[in-house]
Amino acid sequence: KWCCGGWVNRALESSLVQRVCVWGCGNFECWWPGQIFGNRHAEHTGRLEVHPWADSRPAKDQQRRGAIRQDNWREKFELFARKIAGAAVYVTIDLDCLRAPDAVTNWENGRFSVADVVWALQSLRASTRIVGGDICGAYSPPRYARWKQKFVAEIDHPKQLRPDPAEARRTNQSALAALWPALTE
Repeated sequence: KWCCGGWVNRALESSLVQRVCVWGCGNFECWWPGQIFGNRHAEHTGRLEVHPWADSRPAKDQQRRGAIRQDNWREKFELFARKIAGAAVYVTIDLDCLRAPDAVTNWENGRFSVADVVWALQSLRASTRIVGGDICGAYSPPRYARWKQKFVAEIDHPKQLRPDPAEARRTNQSALAALWPALTE
């Protein structure tokens, strides 16, 4: 309801959205038992593709549909880009997909480098039409209007030290300077 999956589920309710594909997630919601709260129907019908990092997961988990590892994600992404060749796509880049040195967010950091995401955008651009996009997920100091929001956020968010806002802004602006041109080219 309040997590990333919430907006994905709302987007999938629109007849204008044919499919949502998520690359590089790695949090607990992709694995048992957390995955029981996911949109399993959308995954089984092909309207939702989830490609979580599985490097540190047991061998059985690495067989999960869509699972990727550092040593095979580019090959799988190229196959994906070829499969959707000619499609009009909207790309959302959530900065929490990036490694900690490349982005400061309020969530867990992912495993992509900025160069990885630029490469993925170039791969998409070579076979699809990117018709729009956005970049989201930069760090913001936590502020809540209601105690329930604060309670849920403290349960759901990773326990992190608060970064220096000026340093967070510099780090994220550096990522934006590389990603925005690749997205809007």
